[in-house]
Amino acid sequence: MTELRIAPVEGDDMLEQWRHVHNVIVPPAAMSLADVRERAGRNRLENAYLGDVLIGCSTVRPPAGEAGAATVIARVLPEFRRRGLGSVLYENALGHARELGATVIETCVLAVNEDGLRFAGRHGFVEVERYVLDGEQDEWVDLRLSPGGAGD
Repeated sequence: MTELRIAPVEGDDMLEQWRHVHNVIVPPAAMSLADVRERAGRNRLENAYLGDVLIGCSTVRPPAGEAGAATVIARVLPEFRRRGLGSVLYENALGHARELGATVIETCVLAVNEDGLRFAGRHGFVEVERYVLDGEQDEWVDLRLSPGGAGD
């Protein structure tokens, strides 16, 4: 098997690749290229490849608030799931969050994404809140890495 390569997003081609994965995984929150550029100014965005094939992306939102909570999100395209690739992508993103000084790790998953919720649970995350954004109808789940959870 070709080795997984994770690279920080740089330039419009990589921004577009990140956007593609994001929009496939969370279509209710589809983003434009301009949206992704803005997000890249605030967060660490990375793409994951098997050889030259894009298989996923990640986001690390830096620690914020009194709790020093960082948000870590790993996304893997459906055809590449259940191979351990998401775990490698997640662990890499978690390492960046820890380097930034995060004391609490959170993630957010679209409620209908059963694969994503199972993945988060297997990695030690517990549900904190379910909500629907104003004017929207899709349910989101915020989760927090439990003390002693995987990756903790």
